[in-house]
Amino acid sequence: MEITFWGTRGSIASPGPDTLIYGGNTTCVEINLCSGRTVIVDSGTGIRCLGDSLLERGKALDLVLLITHIHWDHVSGFPFFGPLFRENTRIVVDGFSRGIDGLKHVFSNKYVDGTWPLRFEDLKACIEPRNNLASGAMTLDSATVTSHRLQHPQGGLGFRFTDASGRLVFLTDNELRNDGWSGTCFKDFVKFCRDADLLVHDCQYLPEELNVRKGWGHSDPESVARLAHEAAAKRLVLFHHDPWRKDAEVSRMVERCAELLARSGTPIEVTGAREGSTLKV
Repeated sequence: MEITFWGTRGSIASPGPDTLIYGGNTTCVEINLCSGRTVIVDSGTGIRCLGDSLLERGKALDLVLLITHIHWDHVSGFPFFGPLFRENTRIVVDGFSRGIDGLKHVFSNKYVDGTWPLRFEDLKACIEPRNNLASGAMTLDSATVTSHRLQHPQGGLGFRFTDASGRLVFLTDNELRNDGWSGTCFKDFVKFCRDADLLVHDCQYLPEELNVRKGWGHSDPESVARLAHEAAAKRLVLFHHDPWRKDAEVSRMVERCAELLARSGTPIEVTGAREGSTLKV
């Protein structure tokens, strides 16, 4: 199983000289299962380059798109996804129960019309909404995908992929709190992440920034390090970098997290998600 990061930034795309290392596109990752099946998580601005890459591979596409939630930075790239305009593309949409609505509303909705020159109905790809993960598990060939509610405004879902090669947990836009909603307290995420071979988790804020951003639905190096330690994860990737965070500042957050884990005696490799990079599980 492999995960490729096509968009690593949170809130709004932030291209420029200060984001060259970790990337400026918003959330989109490609997960290639052991069977060869391609799963996409979220359609932030990073999905445009992913679409170009998929088309260059020169074959009919049978894709699964999992939506964590429908905030703009996770759906706004959808109209720029090249395979949507090919008849030999099939996309199964699952994940957050309102995911398909969010994708449609990027084009137009009953509140604001004329937000995009094409209608959702004009897309040539076959798009099939499902609702498996909102209430249970999904089997994709030999892999199993399960979901967990996120501690994030308006809700959302994180995902755990279990395949022959190992266990990958992807949790973005998630605030780690002891006093979270029912089912989304810190201890609940420890259980969900238990023994992950690779844990990718939101780490948008610094601890000192949480004083004024509590309830915004994002985490910090201290809470993420604690999660990785208590869940006995093998590798940790910090994700959903703040749009105002320069590359050097993201690197310091990674170092801060690594130092915390080292002091706890936990041998966990820590990196920051870098746009264009691929990690194997």
